[in-house]
Amino acid sequence: MGAAWRAVRDRFRAANLDTPELDARLLALEAFGLDSLALLGAEQQPAPPAALERLESLALRRLTGEPVARILGEKEFYGLPFRLNAATLVPRPDTELLVDLALQWLAGHPSARLLDLGTGSGAIPVAILANNPTVLAVATDLAPLALEAAAANARDNSVSGRLELRQGSWFDPIGPDERFDLIVSNPPYIESATIAGLAPDVRDFDPLLALDGGPDGLGPYRVIAESAGRHLRAPGALMVEIGSGQGQAVVELFEAKGFSKVRIEKDLAGLDRVVIAHQL
Repeated sequence: MGAAWRAVRDRFRAANLDTPELDARLLALEAFGLDSLALLGAEQQPAPPAALERLESLALRRLTGEPVARILGEKEFYGLPFRLNAATLVPRPDTELLVDLALQWLAGHPSARLLDLGTGSGAIPVAILANNPTVLAVATDLAPLALEAAAANARDNSVSGRLELRQGSWFDPIGPDERFDLIVSNPPYIESATIAGLAPDVRDFDPLLALDGGPDGLGPYRVIAESAGRHLRAPGALMVEIGSGQGQAVVELFEAKGFSKVRIEKDLAGLDRVVIAHQL
């Protein structure tokens, strides 16, 4: 089995994939039905023909540019497993900063009520709920298929009893009198005209609905800025992930709608990543 997965690794290297060894090992574990320790122990054993066929099928998908997470249908985020489907983004490590900041804020607000807009796989609210047992959350998404993944992920991570999922665009499924202590979102923020130039693993495999932020990439932030204040208790907070060049524009949008103490948080690379605003 060792020779089989290393042959795939070498093909991935020749194709200039970023992480050829890791990708090959993960696909081999899936194809052979083994964990890492078992694969190491089976190094000298021949792979069954059906397993080799399965590995070849998975390898060909990777060579077309399909991300390993899409092939496996699962991605780890914030130390938790998340199922994926065609309507969900692959959770990115960058988004863990948003979860960190939300958990920091929630630590000072016990029994808070959380709203996540455009939840996708549910990665943000599930990670928050898994790390704060006092929070109750509502999450919305326009895509019913995304909500199916979010529901499965809530069950898998034992938080389904504290997460209510609603289908609809942004605040549409939220009642006019509903209020939350914290609103979070990782909305689409890529400019429409630039999507064709994205890396193939994003452009060809991530759902367009979760990428396209309109002509200037700021469309969803305008919707959030317009309505968030009506659904926040005071004192409450609004936190959104942003593209690295959008910080000041989003700050100005939120300030124009009356939010206070609006600031930008940078990620580990020093790039603008999250905007935080407050309703006092």
